[in-house]
Amino acid sequence: MSSLRIFGIVPESIADGYGLRYTIFTQGCTHCCEGCHNETSWPQDGGEERDTAEIEVDFLGNPLLRGITLSGGEPFLQPAPLIELAKAAKGRGLDVWAWSGWTYEELLASENPEVLELLALCDVIVDGRFILAERSLALEWRGSKNQRVIDLVKTRVQGEIVHYERPSYATEFTVPKWG
Repeated sequence: MSSLRIFGIVPESIADGYGLRYTIFTQGCTHCCEGCHNETSWPQDGGEERDTAEIEVDFLGNPLLRGITLSGGEPFLQPAPLIELAKAAKGRGLDVWAWSGWTYEELLASENPEVLELLALCDVIVDGRFILAERSLALEWRGSKNQRVIDLVKTRVQGEIVHYERPSYATEFTVPKWG
């Protein structure tokens, strides 16, 4: 295992993606978007170092979680330790959401194989820089209208961007039929 520089952790969040989530806010961001609600996460030398094994034990110990969320700061600045955590989550059947100031296309164009590996482990990405002039409190899981919530699983299958749709109760759970 390795270490990860974090801004903070919310062990049970319903605001950072669909379902009950373990949210890891990474430290360090080069986007520095005007109006960012996590400005103190920008300095790459801020926050605290945490062992990924400790974080993994923490989230794997909660049987109620639907998944983990990688937020920031900018999580794709620290892909290697997040790959470890994403693999652990996927190994337990949890989904992985990520927030990034880079667009999906910018991440795909990365020459860093670890960025591409982390992206491949993500099920959903909220992409794009926060733009204060496009801010809306009515948007679910994103802060400005330019940002997208992309279902990466469907996007990979269809070969084009597919926006994430919140599951309906009817599709999320199967109800037994009584004879």
